[in-house]
Amino acid sequence: MPVAQVPTGRPPETAGTVAARASTGGAPATRPSPIAVDLGSGQLRIRLGSHEPLSTLATDRSARRHPLLRRGRIIDGPGCATALGQLLRQHHVKVPARPLVIVCRPLLATDTDQDTTRRVLDAVFAPTRLLFIDTVRAAAIGAGAGAGTLLVTDVGAQLTEVAVLRDSQVIAGRRANLGTDDLAHGATVGMLADTIARLVRKLTQGPGAVPAAATALARGMVLVGNGATRPDLRDRLAAATGIPVHRASGPRTAALTGASLAAAAAARHPAADN
Repeated sequence: MPVAQVPTGRPPETAGTVAARASTGGAPATRPSPIAVDLGSGQLRIRLGSHEPLSTLATDRSARRHPLLRRGRIIDGPGCATALGQLLRQHHVKVPARPLVIVCRPLLATDTDQDTTRRVLDAVFAPTRLLFIDTVRAAAIGAGAGAGTLLVTDVGAQLTEVAVLRDSQVIAGRRANLGTDDLAHGATVGMLADTIARLVRKLTQGPGAVPAAATALARGMVLVGNGATRPDLRDRLAAATGIPVHRASGPRTAALTGASLAAAAAARHPAADN
């Protein structure tokens, strides 16, 4: 399966820098309401302020039920916007005027991927600002493990990401187009564990090793995402990597929780006042 390394540097619109694209038109008189969004290949999740998270399958509602996302990338923008809108209506949730939206993005998301995401969220929320946060970073924050140097692995439905973070900032990371959905299509838990172990070695060993790798390995691996709910995968990972594997609390929603915390902080920042 394709494996890639995250490049150094990130686009400027990133949660935490409070650099954002302001929407056109007049600015609201009060601070914007925070909204967090996690568009996964298995589930679409939204959290508005302190409300309970909302989620729906990342497939359309037709008899064909074709996927809206594949391997972390939106492949049906209009369908994705429709699904999010239906989710809000189903739960009778009214979107606040001109909110601040933070959305999770996978490692190596391209400019085209991000533009597609912007169009979808503009159509659904009409935000005054839209910020991106790396999913692994959001998951670390949501798991309460953001301080210090950390090794985080996010095993989703169709995508696996491994990253070394320092104080909630991604230093380096790699990803593979393999996830828990593939276990129903010929992949095995052993294959998934071996792929993750290989990504860890690329980050922590040899000439391309991250300088902070030794510190991260000493703390073990924080496992989030759907894969963290599988004890068999955690056991195989511990054996394959030789390090402790810690299951995050609420692993499926850790990224959304972290994005929600980042959105609330960004909404309180002076730059959000208008």
